[in-house]
Amino acid sequence: MPELSNRIATLNNGGTDGWDVFYKARRRVAAGEKITELTIGEPDDKTDPTILEAMHQSAIGGHTGYAAVPGTPELREAVAKRVAEQSGVPTTADNVLITPGAQAALFAAHLCACDAGDTALYIDPYYVTYPGSIRGAGAKPHAIVTAPENGFCPTAAQLAETPEASSLLINTPNNPTGTVYGAETLEAICGFVRDRDMWLISDEVYSTQAWEGDHISPRALPDMANRTLQIGSMSKSHAMTGSRVGWLVGPEKAIAHLADLAIVTTYGVPGYIQDASVFALAQGKGLEEKHARPFERRKNIAMRLLNRSNAIHVIPPMGAMYMMLDIRSTGLSGEEFAHRLLDERDIAVMPGESFGQAAAGHIRVAMTVDDQAFEQAISALREFAESL
Repeated sequence: MPELSNRIATLNNGGTDGWDVFYKARRRVAAGEKITELTIGEPDDKTDPTILEAMHQSAIGGHTGYAAVPGTPELREAVAKRVAEQSGVPTTADNVLITPGAQAALFAAHLCACDAGDTALYIDPYYVTYPGSIRGAGAKPHAIVTAPENGFCPTAAQLAETPEASSLLINTPNNPTGTVYGAETLEAICGFVRDRDMWLISDEVYSTQAWEGDHISPRALPDMANRTLQIGSMSKSHAMTGSRVGWLVGPEKAIAHLADLAIVTTYGVPGYIQDASVFALAQGKGLEEKHARPFERRKNIAMRLLNRSNAIHVIPPMGAMYMMLDIRSTGLSGEEFAHRLLDERDIAVMPGESFGQAAAGHIRVAMTVDDQAFEQAISALREFAESL
């Protein structure tokens, strides 16, 4: 066959996509084995039936054809209202592009911010698709490696040492660490972005899941609304992962051009799914809190079980649906620990190495099974670690 493009062939930079343990666990599940899966951020609390009914009624009512490519006016307005309420920043429908999930928004944001060959910065640890998304957009990824002892937050000194770049990608509340960036960290980030006159790409898909402190959108800081591309999604806040509804919020001029990009890429999101999202957002904070509550509860379960472990150091999660556990005292890497835990105890977690250099020697635990199964899995994980 003809040669593949370099852009496609190098998405993973010659390595894996970081999901080896997950794939291995899923193969065993498909073979009929019982595995406790604590790998991906798939809420066990499924989409609320009332949202599904709204989706059904919209489809039956005929909203099954092409929908407005930038998003229906109703959903763009609903997202703008929600973002404005959360951040305090005036936001209109013209600031909003609806995308097929946050991943499409992430890719579009980098195409907006970077020309081919530009450097794009991101924080390590990172969600596994970040470097590949940057490469796919034709830019060069450059990681800012944070430290566990600093709560995996970037410092002003680290930012100052980076090469010239067109964009910086951050994620708070954070996947995989559970860190929530405080005011001091965000002020350092925004000062850096303003000084360099670059784009900030802010992944805020876990904005409804902050257990300690408050989620602060950097778009709300001085002179940031005109240089921030904010990513959001219905996936985590409303347990609508499979519905694939995300958004990109930014300056009107950027959103207008991104709508042109959507025309030649995704061509929009199905109308009946957008209508269901309008209905979901209209339910207000009550429904969002209902979906968030189990993760805070399970965080407390895990902290109780692991706090006195002599083999596991817990980095207390401040938000999101994940915990990062330091297992370096076992003498195993995160990869080795995760594979052995799956092979010997039928529990699947993600190796820290899947998320970058800073998380080596750690594992990420997704708090995405019911409380009883989660408590049993954490107890078994602790016993396994202490037996090594």
